[in-house]
Amino acid sequence: MKRTHATIPWTILLACLLALAGCGRSETATSEAAVSASAFAPEPAPPADSTGGFDGQRAYQHVADIVAFGPHTAGTDGDRHVQNYIVGKLQSFGCPVDQEDFHSQTPIGTVAMKNIVAKIPGASPDILMFTTHYDSLRLDNFVGADDGGSSTGVMLELARLLCQRKNAMTIWIVFFDAEEAFVKWSDTDSTYGSRELAARMALSGDLNRVKAFLLADLVGGRNLHVSRDANSTDWLKDMVWSTAKRLGYGNIFISQSSEIEDDHLPFVSRKVPCVDIIDLDFNDIPYWHTTADTLDKVSARSLGIVGHVLIQVVPQLEQKFRSGKPA
Repeated sequence: MKRTHATIPWTILLACLLALAGCGRSETATSEAAVSASAFAPEPAPPADSTGGFDGQRAYQHVADIVAFGPHTAGTDGDRHVQNYIVGKLQSFGCPVDQEDFHSQTPIGTVAMKNIVAKIPGASPDILMFTTHYDSLRLDNFVGADDGGSSTGVMLELARLLCQRKNAMTIWIVFFDAEEAFVKWSDTDSTYGSRELAARMALSGDLNRVKAFLLADLVGGRNLHVSRDANSTDWLKDMVWSTAKRLGYGNIFISQSSEIEDDHLPFVSRKVPCVDIIDLDFNDIPYWHTTADTLDKVSARSLGIVGHVLIQVVPQLEQKFRSGKPA
């Protein structure tokens, strides 16, 4: 994903310079390491009985399992290991699973890719889509614990809950491959999986059935702040943010606005109501697109909060479209 008009804050650069300046002092380094170890102790998730059944600790375990596969850029063995993991978990939850293979031309050549879609039938054929990407950035030793891993963990836990229910609407939980650019983010070198699925759904006619598209990305940070994406649909943003406020998360789903380029844009361009739930504030995630995006950066508490909001939004969307028309 890409945040437009973003710059790295000078405070982060200053912190890096200070860290380099002090690297020769062993006592200081030892004490700083102890502080760091304390600061990054695992944060417990809210109890599932307080979050609508969503278990942030289960979501965190999925992130840990995915990180254990190592780098998983689209088309690599690591990517295939993560695909097998996602499919296996979905099947264990009783979810109907479509594995949609395709090939895309990229700056490094033709790459095999796979979107994974859990299609949960409902009383209505109208579709609610909950989505994430699971691939990691093409960077040596990059495991993407927060960037890709956190939202994948959330969607797997959401699938565990929703595949066991009788839902009023059809629900698709989508795991996109190849969101990340292979060389440099652009309209043609990014969002390969979401562009492929949007095109397929337009051809099949399924796109007309989609009433709401909810994307999660970078939702595991310990200092989580989700701003309102200017490219997202106003009424859907309002629903998500008002739900978060009602649940006591108004300090996390904040009113600040930003503009994000992400997997929702192929659907936005086709007039599908979309929202992107993402923290791409560099003050919160100085590790973004670096090899420091490791498991210690992810909070089970943050995963539980985002999952709580999503699971509570489902009945509101079902109510809104119960008559087959927007309320």
